[in-house]
Amino acid sequence: MNPVKIVPWLAAGLVLAKWLAELWLARLNRRHLLAHADAVPEAFKEIIEPAAYAKSVQYTLAKTRFGRLVDTGDTFVLLAALFSGVLPGLFGLFNRWLGTSAWAAGAYLFTVGLALALTGLPFDWYATFRLEQRFGFNTATPATWCLDRLKGLLLAVALGYPLLVLVLKCVEWAGAGWWWWAWAALAGFQIALSVLAPVLILPLFNKFTPLPEGRLRERLLALAQRTGFRARAIEVMDGSRRSRHSNAFFTGLGRFRKIVLFDTLIAQLAEPELEAVLAHEIGHFKLKHIRKTLLVSAGATLGAFYLISRLAGADWFSGSFGFAPGNLAPTLLLFGLLAGTVSFWLSPALHWLSRRHEYQADAFAAAAPPGAGALIGALRKLNEKNLSNLTPHPLYSGFYYSHPTLLEREQALARMQVAGSTSQVTGPLG
Repeated sequence: MNPVKIVPWLAAGLVLAKWLAELWLARLNRRHLLAHADAVPEAFKEIIEPAAYAKSVQYTLAKTRFGRLVDTGDTFVLLAALFSGVLPGLFGLFNRWLGTSAWAAGAYLFTVGLALALTGLPFDWYATFRLEQRFGFNTATPATWCLDRLKGLLLAVALGYPLLVLVLKCVEWAGAGWWWWAWAALAGFQIALSVLAPVLILPLFNKFTPLPEGRLRERLLALAQRTGFRARAIEVMDGSRRSRHSNAFFTGLGRFRKIVLFDTLIAQLAEPELEAVLAHEIGHFKLKHIRKTLLVSAGATLGAFYLISRLAGADWFSGSFGFAPGNLAPTLLLFGLLAGTVSFWLSPALHWLSRRHEYQADAFAAAAPPGAGALIGALRKLNEKNLSNLTPHPLYSGFYYSHPTLLEREQALARMQVAGSTSQVTGPLG
């Protein structure tokens, strides 16, 4: 059979299968949540007040309804882009107006990406100023929201567009082996960005100030010293400028590495709990989770570039969607549009790896003072303050949760405590 006739049907089937699976998973999770919505489940009665639990249920239901709308909108936009003929038509216009250089092809890819991103702005606006504001999380103003998007656009023009051109130039410079060089260029760009982002990019969006002198700073620096973690600084980020959600993270590489705490996190947690959260993050670093994740990502990216190189040499792939053969740009675009329909089905495996890393980082934090009790206290507060869904359906969490649920983490930490107590009692006696 002619691949040009089969591929569009296959692509449409993959897009629709993903959409139907998303709707089914959302429905499954909603029914599971409602089955526990009448009262605080037994496992959480000592963790959360009934009013806070009821609010978390309503927040999850609201996000579920909105998520179904977003998934449907994204699916409609993707199908329209793939099968309306607008993409090959626009590519022909760019060729006539700007020629066939890598700069012209890069401009085409950038324009399509920008247009598709614009379709998501109404959803983003509603999520920020309706949904998040309704539940007391949003603190951003419309001016801040618009300025953030404008800065993001300017950064995309300054960094993303030249990177696209560089990838396309690799074809001219390296011939059939271009995909190796394109992958190397992307990897080098990501490493450079990891170094430069904390210094040049993140300050464009948030204000970073050194953690003030005092007991908290001394505790956190002492923890870093005990665990052999070197950081250039501990800084506080004004996360409350946009949201009441909280977080902590590391950024930078080598001597540029620094610890960043949201100001909302400092306001929500006690000092031992903040120390436990930092110990968890240090655990990710000491156990080389970041390096392992980067290696997995690099391997996946290399595989993707190889597959793109093979598809670019097959006239039937781009031809199935109305493009003339012989140009890499349409293949890059089509691959990018369709990649999510495949990676969606791989997300449970990737999330399994991520959750495994979370358990290991929890174990690292539990073994370092102030211990498992402080970490459990921090996790309980963060889940309550962020109105997290405490009873997600296991299949839903497998597809969407990169972290274990609160109950799963508590049970794992409890087993560690029991194992530790047992070893302390029986160990000296042989």
